[in-house]
Formats: sequence, structure tokens, C-alpha cells
Amino acid sequence: MQRRLFLEQFGMGLGSIALANLLAESTQANDSSAVLQTLHHTPRAKRVIYLFQSGGPSQIDLFDYKPVLNERHGEQLPAAIRAGQRLTGMSGNQSSLPLVGSPFKFEQHGEAGTWMSDLLPHTAKVADDLCVIRSLHTEAINHGPGVTHMQTGSQFPGRPSIGAWLSYGLGSENRNLPDYIVMTTKDKGGQPLVSRYWGNGFLPARHQGVQFRSGPSPVLYLSSPPGIGDESRRDMHSALGALHRLERETTADPQIDTRIAQYELAFRMQTSIPEATDLASEPDHIFEMYGEQSRQPGTFASNCLQARRLAERGVRFIQLYHPGWDHHGGLPGGIRKQTQETDQASAALIADLKQRGLLDETLVIWGGEFGRTNYCQGKLAGENFGRDHHPRCFSMWMAGGGIRGGQTYGQTDDFSYNIVENPMHVHDFHATLLHLLGIDHERLTFRYQGRAFRLTDVHGHVAESILA
Repeated sequence: MQRRLFLEQFGMGLGSIALANLLAESTQANDSSAVLQTLHHTPRAKRVIYLFQSGGPSQIDLFDYKPVLNERHGEQLPAAIRAGQRLTGMSGNQSSLPLVGSPFKFEQHGEAGTWMSDLLPHTAKVADDLCVIRSLHTEAINHGPGVTHMQTGSQFPGRPSIGAWLSYGLGSENRNLPDYIVMTTKDKGGQPLVSRYWGNGFLPARHQGVQFRSGPSPVLYLSSPPGIGDESRRDMHSALGALHRLERETTADPQIDTRIAQYELAFRMQTSIPEATDLASEPDHIFEMYGEQSRQPGTFASNCLQARRLAERGVRFIQLYHPGWDHHGGLPGGIRKQTQETDQASAALIADLKQRGLLDETLVIWGGEFGRTNYCQGKLAGENFGRDHHPRCFSMWMAGGGIRGGQTYGQTDDFSYNIVENPMHVHDFHATLLHLLGIDHERLTFRYQGRAFRLTDVHGHVAESILA
């Protein structure tokens, strides 16, 4: 018993360090690990790539054209527009809330005439593939609750993330790769990104996101130690599996099956991960398409190219985090830098998926946790200004995967402060995302502490009009 316990604990020690984020072995989209053996309706998409722009991009300077703000630049925010709504502690005590128009030029693009600022010249070229949603809103006014709300459907930590729900509900398309992979842009300042944003919450641990890193070891501790070959590794996994099966017969602990599956997936990933992450096989014209930064591992552009490779290989949910959008000050220079890092690669991802016949079955999403205010945070002085957090309305775009491109959904008032047409709450966004994957958001649930939980909590409506 002491020897068995030592080997089991040794195996779990190794596995929990390297593989606690990994998923159970599976073979099909409707494999035995998926809770939904039959989808609720015909899916429009098979997978999701979510380009999350952490910090709150300014809708006023990117997608939500408001010439009235330029006309009334420097005037006070009208009390009738604010209507006593909550402000953050960073600008709530300001004696003056001067309106700030966007310093960037807006033009209409594509056959649909979608408005975009000149910060997005590459995204403008794929405007007819996008549905720009201008009417998202949330109750969260600060970053931690805001990102948590967008990623889990709750402002409070502890709920499963979107990717975890999809892993739980749909299982895997590729038995050699995780269902749910996360990449963050390296060497970027901004609000901290914590692992609970891609966590499993109360779902089994195999459903949490696996973080890929730049460099020779995308998944930490996956490689075998020096001197340990494939045959030795295979023998170790076989022995551990046999011991765990004996333990399962004694304790009937379902987590033992997860351990066995984690070891098996880790063994297969020793071959599949190097192949999937080897960008050296990409031709020069693809790097040129995504931009020169795509040659630098860990950049947003490189991660976008990596996301396409993972989508080709059937990874269910791929999430890229790009921080740095929190422009309380120095917005003109700061947002220009952010778009220079993200615009070309985001558009290239759409075009690349499309030319490979993958866009129709891959839902691509671009957006952050909330928007920015139409007034200046602090004193308005010259051309350098900042915008505070604004949860009442913000913009994102969706493309592919059953979305009707070349349209704008929702409308804000002339001040980009309130929504006047087709509001989309965070729960509506989640309901629509699940619908595109063939899931009725009210029927994908998990019972925990006496209650059936779901991604959309007790709310959510599908935005039917944005569907193809």
C-alpha cells in the first residue's frame, strides 16, 4: 500500500504540475466525455476563436461614430444623458465631466457601409465579413468583475468559463489536443490576467483552459526529463494507469478516470504539441499577411496565426488575451499603439480562415469587458486625454460561424452613453454564442450545491437577427 500510494502521489504530483489544465481523452465531437450526446439543434459553428481585448477598448474611437461629440467637444455631459447613473471612483468626484470627441477620422467601409475609424485600416478591409455589435452592456464597472462577467456569466469568481462549458458540453474534436487553449500576449502591461478567467469553476478539472506559452515549451513540464525516452514514458503511464484502475475498484472515485485520461493525453501531446506550434512550416506570404510581428513568438500576431493552426486541428475553444486597453490617460497615443499591434493580425485571421474554408464553421469574436466614457477623466487639456470605464454600452464584432456579415447590430444615443436600439446584455451574448454551436443555453446545466447552474445564469436571449 505504501508503494502504491507513493507511485500514485508521484504520478499526480507530476500530472498536477504539468497537466492539471488538461482534458480527458476523447475522440469525436460527440464523444463519451461530452454531456451533450445530441445537440439541441443544427450547429452553425464547430469552434470559437475569442480575441479578448483586456482593459476596455474605446468604442467611441473605433466603431461607434459620434460626430455630435466632436461638435460639443469640451461641453459638460448633459445631466439628462447621464440620468444619475453610477460612475467609477476614478471620475465620480470630478466637478467637471467635459465631453470629448474622437480625434480619429471615421469612414464607411464595405457594401454595408460599416463605420470604422482610421485606426483599423486592415479590419476595414474585411468589414463585410463582420457583424459589429454596438449595444453590448454589463453591470460590471471595474475590470476584475467585468472580465469575470464576460468570461463566466457572473461577476463573482468561481463559475466555469465559456470554454469550460463548451468542453463539458461538446467534448473534443481532436483526441491529441486539449479542447480549450489560452494564449496571452507576452510582455504587455495592463490589468492582470488571472487563471480563473479560463478556469473550470465547479466543473471537473479536465475542462479548464490549457495555457500555451511562447518559447520551446508551450505547455510547462510536458517534456520528458533528460534520459527518459518515449518507451519509458509509455511504460510509466501504463503502470500508473493500472494502479489507478485498482484504486478505482476500491474507492469508486470518478476523479481517477480523469487522472488516467490526463496522463494519456499528456503522452500524446508530447508529439502533437510540437507539430501544432511549429510556425516554421508557414510560408513567408502568411507571415506577411499577419504582419512582421507574427514572426515573434508570444506577440498577438503570432498568437493569431497559432490560433488558426489550432482551429485547423479541431481545438474547440481558443482564446487570446491582449491587455493594454485601459486608457484613463494618454488615450490617443495608447489606443494607436494597441491597434497597431492587433488590427492587421485580427483581419488576417478572418481572411486566412476564409481562404481555407474554415470561417463558415469557426466563430471569431473581438472585444473587451466594457467600453469607455464620452467624457474626459481628469482635466481636459489639449489633445491628450483619457476615458473612464463605461459599462452602459460598448462594441465588439463577430464573424464566421453562422454570423451574417456586413451588418451593424444595436444603436447608441448621439453621445454613445445609452443604448436606444437592440440592447445585448452579456447573457444575450453568451446565449447567442451557445446557439451558434447547437446548444440551447437553458439546457446546458450542471447541478452544484443544490442548484442547476448554466453559463447564462437565469437570463439570456439569442440575437436572432445577427444569424446568417
